[in-house]
Amino acid sequence: MKTKYSTIVLAVVTALTTQANAQQKELQKDEHDIETLVINASPLKRTVLESSTPVTIISGEELDQNQAATLGETLRNVPGVHGSYFGPVASSPIIRGLDGPRIKVVQNGLDASDASRVGPDHQVATETSTATQIEVLRGPATLIYGSGAIGGVVNVVDNRLPVTRKEGVSGEAFAKYDNVANATTLSTDLNGGTGNFAWHLDAYNRENADYKIPVPANIDEKGGSSKLTNSDMNATGYNLGAGWITDETRVALAYGRMDSEYGLPGEDGVFVKLQQDRYQAVVDWDNLSGFLKSVHWQNAYTDYQHSEIDGVDIGTTFKNQSTESRLWAEHQLVGGWKGVMGLHYNKSDFEAIGEEAFTPPTETNSVAVFLMEERKMAALLWQFGARAEQIALDVNNDFFAQKPQQNTIFFDKKDYTAISGSGGAVWTLNEQSSLAFNYAYSERAPSASEMVSYGPHIGSGTFEIGGGFAIAEQNGENNVVQRSQDMHKEVSNNIDITYRYNVETWNATFSLFNNQVSNYIFEQRTNLVFSGESLITQADFEKNIAENGESGDESDGLPVIIFSQQDARLYGFEAQVDWHLNDEWRWEVFTDYTRAKLDSGGNVPRIPPMRVGSSLHYEYGNWHAEVEAIRNSKQDKIAIFETDTKGYTMLSASANYYLDLDNIDMTIYLKGENLSNQEGRVHSSYLKDEAPLPARSFSLGVRARF
Repeated sequence: MKTKYSTIVLAVVTALTTQANAQQKELQKDEHDIETLVINASPLKRTVLESSTPVTIISGEELDQNQAATLGETLRNVPGVHGSYFGPVASSPIIRGLDGPRIKVVQNGLDASDASRVGPDHQVATETSTATQIEVLRGPATLIYGSGAIGGVVNVVDNRLPVTRKEGVSGEAFAKYDNVANATTLSTDLNGGTGNFAWHLDAYNRENADYKIPVPANIDEKGGSSKLTNSDMNATGYNLGAGWITDETRVALAYGRMDSEYGLPGEDGVFVKLQQDRYQAVVDWDNLSGFLKSVHWQNAYTDYQHSEIDGVDIGTTFKNQSTESRLWAEHQLVGGWKGVMGLHYNKSDFEAIGEEAFTPPTETNSVAVFLMEERKMAALLWQFGARAEQIALDVNNDFFAQKPQQNTIFFDKKDYTAISGSGGAVWTLNEQSSLAFNYAYSERAPSASEMVSYGPHIGSGTFEIGGGFAIAEQNGENNVVQRSQDMHKEVSNNIDITYRYNVETWNATFSLFNNQVSNYIFEQRTNLVFSGESLITQADFEKNIAENGESGDESDGLPVIIFSQQDARLYGFEAQVDWHLNDEWRWEVFTDYTRAKLDSGGNVPRIPPMRVGSSLHYEYGNWHAEVEAIRNSKQDKIAIFETDTKGYTMLSASANYYLDLDNIDMTIYLKGENLSNQEGRVHSSYLKDEAPLPARSFSLGVRARF
């Protein structure tokens, strides 16, 4: 019987494959030809198929369909990428289990320069509704973007810095309504020019009320609100850009403004008010004679701040003023090798002001040189690179003088030298397939928040202690003391192996990775809580509650975490298959998995579970429809003091209708998400037990391009 069924299955698969290979693939409206997708994040302008490291680009209809209020949620279906999910108002990308300062989020190649790397409750200061494409580079991308990017890079690309000359005006307008939070999103993108002059304007407005949820917010509740309290948002922004473009030069300038107000789920009455002013400029010199083929100079200045407000009182204000400049040049062929060399400077002046500030003001300066080279030799495309970076952290020690019993703490200026290098090859096996291998060695200096944090972080509901401190028991009391030894650099040794298969009717990508990280920095939970300006055991805290009742102070009873270092290993895989069964039907499936272990035998905290997703697409004439199911497995490989997270399946469906109205291309779509109204909790979220994923929702959207 088993043999009989195996024969039938084999026959069906053979027939389908024969049919698929006999037809020429017709790209559907929500996909792109991966042979032509160019990675803007790469100075050598490689395509996805030419990269030795795994890269995913989402744009066009795919980007529209996955549009969300946060960057993390917009990228939630990209293999290997999850979100930190601080409710629906803030979510940063997690790539292969790595997040925070290990993931660089950049806008047109330069750092977003916000406060999202410091805390999960802080928004990423980029907007995806006006983006043309988003690029996800998995694995270390330290050669161009700095030693911090040992986990990957997310590059949000838009048109604010005009690239090409244009006559007349073109653009698009987008509108969306979602009933789960009475949410509306409006955006527009206009581009025009005459002669050598080009200009750009985009703007957006996003509003939503509290989100509906399928179960009570608190995992232990039996009843309660059907909405996630304090999850509302109101965000606006715009970008203006202009450029002078000739065959030999490009000079472009841009200014962007972002304003956002959003609640902090789990903190009733507490909301964040965010403002960012961003200036960008680029100068390109092309078609040069001599050794240098072209020279490029990118610059950005960002003035960012957000305040956490309780009612009318400002608890903490975070500020980040940053300046970044990258100068690089592409040289002529030398012995068959082409490549780029460059200088990179970054200065960040970060401070947190207020009674609840948990990080001292810190100025961070970095200066780096880098080199990237590649050469095509028969069936092999070799790619090599190196970077040397000097990082200086200068802490304002006045912060500690205001802390009880901590006026003796003093941190000297810290200097780190970070060396990174990579080598890889793309081996073209035949016209249909290739095998890519990449090894990357990366060093990362600890960030200021990892090293010198000290205080209650209300947003994440923890009391944070940096790795520059230790907890010592003295006379029956737990005291925080300064360590005599500096934190070590993280050292990552990462190996990627990627197999790509691309034929007329289907393509597939399979990636394996292994990342051995020495001195891995992680937030280690302790058995202590912060209460009454002291660190006491959980048992003593519960005893005090039983005897005296709760204090009503939101900073009372916060669990204590301390940034620790230990060797760790992260390994796993990503796979994606896209199969055109015939002209109308297309089937897509993906899966990803990350396993993260500490050398002590424990697990790295907040690692997303294994995930499997499948979608079936149907396109006929002006219609495109799809049904998708994504299974998030149970996560029981947990760190100390973590709890298991149940698995869940999210079911969604959508239908698009395309209209061609003279000079306007219009897309109208209807989408339903979480159609089975499942309870879903994100294991990587600090609010896992207080903020489930949204309930069943339906959204209606329209985009017009002209």
